[in-house]
Amino acid sequence: MEFWHIVALAVVQGLTEFLPVSSSAHLILLPAVMDWRDQGLAFDVAVHVGTLSAVVAYFRKEVVTITRDWIASLVQRQTVGDSRLAWAVGFGTVPVGLVGLFFGDNIEAHLRSIWVIAITTIAFGVLLGWADVTGKRNRDEHTIKWRDMVIIGCAQALALIPGTSRSGITITAALMMGLTREAAARFSFLLSIPVILLAGGLKSLDLVRGESAVDWATMASGAVLSGVCAYLCIHFFLKLLERVGMMPFVAYRLVLGGVLLWLAF
Repeated sequence: MEFWHIVALAVVQGLTEFLPVSSSAHLILLPAVMDWRDQGLAFDVAVHVGTLSAVVAYFRKEVVTITRDWIASLVQRQTVGDSRLAWAVGFGTVPVGLVGLFFGDNIEAHLRSIWVIAITTIAFGVLLGWADVTGKRNRDEHTIKWRDMVIIGCAQALALIPGTSRSGITITAALMMGLTREAAARFSFLLSIPVILLAGGLKSLDLVRGESAVDWATMASGAVLSGVCAYLCIHFFLKLLERVGMMPFVAYRLVLGGVLLWLAF
């Protein structure tokens, strides 16, 4: 891969992993427009490691706190501090894990088309806008209940359909449950940690089983660049979210979906 290809793909992955705009749509659109060859599995693993590092680094205090309180809740057999949030992240990951395990190959084989990505980019963009307008936005992530965990977790499983956007669909569901924009985004980002870890782990296993050589310099560059971009994206997204709302992202998704439909003809 040429260096500027590495930079472009890593930046796109780092930014779109956490914005509600669908990273899969962008990673298909960019090579299609630029007529690039596929970047390969190893590079996908590298940029996922970068984005995982970014979200863990940004929420390091929260991760330490909820992990500590979760362990304490197991010992004491009762809710301790932020242990409920830890359980919410854990249970919210179960649906996407099960769907990925049983249907992941079929989804990859039959739904990874530009038509599907265009339609889901538009449809779930409209749904995000509706949730932003109608949501009560009067709760934070620490008030999440079992019902919220189930609904947001099941919504996250839909993100296996390309073009949906994992962050977009979980933020949408959280807004529907009455969370504020910032709380919805923060919970979505915490939910991403086990999901990215699982996805990256599975891709790493595929990579280990393969016989192709790995360009470690390219992988390291992609991981660092995607991690830096993801960290900055999280920081500024949370800072600006209450001010700008979701409508700029909804508009962007509609335009992006339209471009993808145009490319599909």
